[in-house]
Order: sequence, then C-alpha cells, then structure tokens
Amino acid sequence: MGKRILITGGAGFVGSHLADELLDRGYEVRALDNLSEQVHGSNTGRPAYLAREVELVVGDVRDPDLVWRALDGVDAVFHLAAAVGVGQSMYRVAEYLDVNCVGTGNLLEILARRPVERLIVASSMSIYGEGLFRRADEQVFEGAMRSPEQLRAGQWEVCDEAGVPLIPAPTPEHKPPALASVYALSKYAQERLGLMLGESYRIPTVALRFFNIYGTRQALSNPYTGVLAIFATRLLNDRPPLIYEDGLQRRDFVSVKDVARACRLALERPEAVGQVLNIGSGEPRTILQVAEDLAGVLGKPLRPELTGEYRIGDIRHCYADIGRARRVLGFEPQVAFADGLAELGEWLRSQVAVDRVSEARRELSSRGLTL
Repeated sequence: MGKRILITGGAGFVGSHLADELLDRGYEVRALDNLSEQVHGSNTGRPAYLAREVELVVGDVRDPDLVWRALDGVDAVFHLAAAVGVGQSMYRVAEYLDVNCVGTGNLLEILARRPVERLIVASSMSIYGEGLFRRADEQVFEGAMRSPEQLRAGQWEVCDEAGVPLIPAPTPEHKPPALASVYALSKYAQERLGLMLGESYRIPTVALRFFNIYGTRQALSNPYTGVLAIFATRLLNDRPPLIYEDGLQRRDFVSVKDVARACRLALERPEAVGQVLNIGSGEPRTILQVAEDLAGVLGKPLRPELTGEYRIGDIRHCYADIGRARRVLGFEPQVAFADGLAELGEWLRSQVAVDRVSEARRELSSRGLTL
C-alpha cells in the first residue's frame, strides 16, 4: 500500500492534476474540497475529471472536526485550498483573509497535534509585487514600483529615478516581498505560517511559489481565475479578450502538468525541506501575445481589446528565476508553451463558459479599483 496524501483544494484545477500525478506514482490520494460554486459552478457534485481513485471529502478547511477526520491515516499534506483572485480580494477582504489565513491556521493547529511526514504549501508569485528589474548598466532594482500619478497618466513601465524604463529580469526567491493586493498578503501569510509552524512542530515543510498556471480543467466561468481561462471564456463566447494597460506586461506561464510534477518532487526530495521555491517556466510572455496565440489556437479572428485602464493590485512585469527549483528538486519544465496551448485549445472546444468578465470589470470600477 502506498503512502496516503491529503490535498486540500484537491478537486480543483491544480489539485486534480496533482492527484493524477500522485496516483500514477502509486500514492493513495484523499481530496478535501468545498466545491465552491464560483469555481465549480452550480452543479457542485463530484467533478467528472477527478480520478475515481481519489477519495473526496466535501467540506471546508476552516472546519476543525472535518480537517481532523480528513487527516486520519495521512502521511503528507498538500495545502492548495485558497480563495484566488487579485481583483476580488480587494473588496472581499474578510472572506479572503478568512479562507486563506484562518483556514491555514486551522490546518496547522491540527497538524501540530497530528503531524505528518511532509507539508507542501502553495504560495504565489503575487507576493513579489513587481519582479526584479535592472538598468542598462546592470544595476539591479528589487523594490521598483509605479506611482498612482504615473498610472493615471497611462505611463505603464517601471522606471528608475530619472524616468528611464527598467529592464525586467528573472525574479529569484530572495527578492523581498512587495504585497500589492489582499490576495498577495494572504498567500504570504499561508507560506510563512506553514514554514514557521512546520519548523516549530518538526513537520518538514516546503513552500512553492506558483507563477501563472494554465491548462485543462481551469474554472472558465470564474472571472477572477487565471488570465488564460478568462481570455478563453471571452473567446468561446465570440467576444474579444479584455486586457488592462497596453497588453505589454509580461508574465510567466507554466503548464499545470509541470506544476503537478514539481509538487511531487517537493514531496519526495529531502533537500526541499524548509525551502521556498519558484515554480514557473522561466520564460516571460506579454499578455497581449498570449491572448492572440489563444485566439489563433481556437480559430477565433478576434483582436484583444486594450482597455487602457489600470487595476489596483496589478503589477507590470514578473517572471521566475527557477534556478533554485532546478538545483533542489531537479525540476525542469517539460511542456513547451505552444504544446500546452494546443492541448488547452483542444479541451476548450468541448467546454461551455459563462462570460462574467464585463460584470467583474464593472464591479471593480464601481468600487474605485481601476484607474
């Protein structure tokens, strides 16, 4: 009998792919998931894509009795459960802090009494705020930011003191956090709580900072989910993707299959304990190009619409330095972006998505969260 692994948020996008990865390696998998309507839609039964071998426990990570029962006979835990979304976190503040921080605290209190062999906590690239930058003379800038005045003027690039645009560079784990949203703050709290209490109670713990994950099973009708899923929803409804700023902001897109493999490596590698690791592709791509690529894959002749607006909490450029994950985990991204996008496009052709993107945009605007 293989080791039994609990995945909180295990019926979701990343959790279900991680379950597949673990099952393929001989592990037993139990998933704890509240089957949130925002993620799973109104039909909140067991998702059809969740492997039948997964034992599903339906409930909330904030429920102490349920978490205690879910940990019965468990050897290791992946803590993926979280409320996700930069924009929404800025007005559902209490909810995000409750789910992400109180939920993590509840899990950790119980693990202190019922320790496991390994705890892997899902963190986020959002904690960096802006990524690392350098100047043409190679001077590095770790805390570069954009001012509200510059953003209102539509001056999107991060600049040095003289107003000269800086050059984005790979962002390493040692860059200090710059928490630009409630979501980012809550993910940093999850990460720090896991590592702090893991050390205190001798639970070997790893924190993985995920960059922009894409792939099949994303929640298409959730307007606060990953940007590729949001673009897909618009395209499937024959509407152009909506892009903030000028579309030239850069992100790091990593396949969910690579992320699932990185998670398994974090479970199995002794060297990972106590580490914080970036999990991304290490390759920057502009949001505009990604939207155009997805439209091409879906055969939709729709040009993205540039709103020229700034959304509070957004950053300009951030992509991963994955050198530490290579050294510690032996992690190397295996899914080329073109291949991953083609697989996503094939899956999308069989999906129905409710487009709530304009509604979410109006919500943010009504609350003064766009400039």
